[in-house]
Amino acid sequence: MTDCIFCKIVNGEFGTEFVYENEYAVVFKDINPKADKHLLVVPRKHFDSLKELDDEFLLGKLMMTVKEAAKVCEMKSYRTVINTGKDAGQEVFHLHIHVMEGNIRL
Repeated sequence: MTDCIFCKIVNGEFGTEFVYENEYAVVFKDINPKADKHLLVVPRKHFDSLKELDDEFLLGKLMMTVKEAAKVCEMKSYRTVINTGKDAGQEVFHLHIHVMEGNIRL
């Protein structure tokens, strides 16, 4: 998807620092954090939202990426959030998982 900001980040177009990455996803700090620590787990393959993801294997890999990124970032307990659709608060239409620890300001 050419106009997708997360696709551009995944492709390295902005020089975003990844705190963790694997063959399935990249993880970086949210530029508008809603918690003391706020990461975004973004699949390398574009899906508009969770509704479009039809790959159980990839979903499992994304959840394992959450776990590994939290470990690397020394997050002991955290909240995961997937907003699906505009009415649910999704602002960037590329599936992503919020991983937040500390003082959460939703």
